[in-house]
Amino acid sequence: MTAKTPDPAEASVPSSGPSSAPAPADDQHAELLAVLPRITRLSAALTRSRVTDRAAEAAGLALDRPAVGVLISLRTAGTPLRIGEIAERMQVVGPHVTRQVQALEKRGLVRRVADPHDRRVSLIELTGPGTDAANRYVTSVLGWFSGVLADWPDQDREDLIRLLTRLTDDVTARLARLEEDGPDAPPR
Repeated sequence: MTAKTPDPAEASVPSSGPSSAPAPADDQHAELLAVLPRITRLSAALTRSRVTDRAAEAAGLALDRPAVGVLISLRTAGTPLRIGEIAERMQVVGPHVTRQVQALEKRGLVRRVADPHDRRVSLIELTGPGTDAANRYVTSVLGWFSGVLADWPDQDREDLIRLLTRLTDDVTARLARLEEDGPDAPPR
């Protein structure tokens, strides 16, 4: 008989008995500590499974992940964006997006248009083929996730979307505050 290796995601938080690791300050932290291994496992599973790469292949896109990210940022925005806005949505620096946009322009998937409010600034928008490519990708990746959630009750799916949206917004806002305050500022 072989011993089963414990799954860290299924491990419970130890009681307040003697331990070499400090105990969480309160029950709220204990709950968060219990979910961390699951977040790590989810991230690893999505990376290992190459869901986004497979969706790009299924959509017929011979593009790397950052280029697809630019297309999806523009697709979800539904309006032309500045390079800085795309970078912010992708959580990367502007020069990285500039290189991706230039490559996508050469392929005819995006184009630059004048900003109607400031003619000195260019906006990036999807072309017809770029919109088609982004739509094929979105259909593929959402189809995969729909399959994962197919057996979930409607209320659970709605709760997941609502809570993930809230978590993402709150994490993004907190990180933006940290950037504004600088590395030496006290946490708020």
